[in-house]
Amino acid sequence: MSGPRLKNADKRFVWHPYTQMKDWQQDDNKVIVRGEGFYLIDSEGRRYLDGTASMWCNVWGHGPNEVVEAMREQLNILQHSTLFGLASGPSVKLAEKLVKLAKGMDRVFYTDNGSTAIEVALKMALQYWRNMGKPRKEFVSLERGYHGDTAGAMSVGYIKQFFSVYRPILKKVHRIPSPLLYGSKFDSERDLVEHCLEQTEKTLRKLRGRCAAVVMESGAQIAGGVVIYPGRYQKKISKLCEKHDTLLILDEIATGFGRLGNMTEYVAQRSRPDIVCFGKALTAGYFPLAVTLAKSEIYDAFLGRYSENRHFYHGHTFTGHPVGCAAALANLELYEKRNLMQQIKANSQYLESRMCEFEEIGTVADVRQKGLLAGIELERNGKPLLYLKKERLGQFVARESLKMGVHLRALGNIMVLIPPLAIDKNNLKTLLDTHMELAKKAEKL
Repeated sequence: MSGPRLKNADKRFVWHPYTQMKDWQQDDNKVIVRGEGFYLIDSEGRRYLDGTASMWCNVWGHGPNEVVEAMREQLNILQHSTLFGLASGPSVKLAEKLVKLAKGMDRVFYTDNGSTAIEVALKMALQYWRNMGKPRKEFVSLERGYHGDTAGAMSVGYIKQFFSVYRPILKKVHRIPSPLLYGSKFDSERDLVEHCLEQTEKTLRKLRGRCAAVVMESGAQIAGGVVIYPGRYQKKISKLCEKHDTLLILDEIATGFGRLGNMTEYVAQRSRPDIVCFGKALTAGYFPLAVTLAKSEIYDAFLGRYSENRHFYHGHTFTGHPVGCAAALANLELYEKRNLMQQIKANSQYLESRMCEFEEIGTVADVRQKGLLAGIELERNGKPLLYLKKERLGQFVARESLKMGVHLRALGNIMVLIPPLAIDKNNLKTLLDTHMELAKKAEKL
């Protein structure tokens, strides 16, 4: 819908996520009515490069393609069918595809989004130990971790600025240090990793026989500040979990399917999870769908007579939606058809080659990058640069980027570069140039 009808529509009734609505209502609101390539187009016909990959999930940009066509075809065949005791053709085919892709995983549980995929993983871990006759109720997660906005996900991915008001409904979770060198007391990644591993083992030893699982993002933390894991760190965490007979839950919702340059990040990290979650790029951002995969050892613990009450009590109305599964199947096929991973590799090298340019800007304190993910941390006088005069950095980035024809969002004092995965080099250059110009403007204010 575009034109006069939309122009006259009252936009006050939409309450936006993670947005201070007082600021939003004061700004020149943009209403997106369609997409074309890697651009979003508003009701006035203005175009904006989708610099956030539509909240980190867009792969192919916007407009007709094989994924959209697969969704149309599925809508003509079967619009929706429950997975409660039934299966759909697309859900069966996608599960088979995912098990082949995610080495070491044997079963697929469908959900609607990343937060609920994490909730499923937590419930699986708790019930696994109960079904094994060894009840365990404690969880361990990384500082700076983020795993979603439902109660369980907030508990294991607790970011104080986001979730402190919700503490009364959250579960106590044991925190281990995140391997971020910048701002730490360590001079080398080696010493930092050693410290993190020592603290992790100390925590697991203290919780011996009580820890259900360690929960962590795979390869990098994004919402917690773009923390790229040092080499072998994740592998060593995996080894510690094995040593202390603790499950490892890996969150690849935002980092899987190519974001960090690898199709399955935990395989590249040479770590061995018991449970792993995928989402976001799974359907190229075209349909809400996520999955929680588990090893056969986990799945088998839920088998038994009905009277034993061992089966898994979780499920949503739209679990394994056939249209979402059809989208995911077509999306994964398109990865192969268009050799997307090779394109991501080339774009990642270009991105890495330009990161040094940011280090020349006075307010840039640290630059972190892997694959098609980068974080540019700003500070002034040794403190995080959260405000430019009286305006938040995030508000400045959002407003000024739109003026430049790009949609961007910052994380606190960190400018985040996280483009659609199939972005072409010219548009990637535009994104980098926009970040560069914004960083320079911020330095002068």
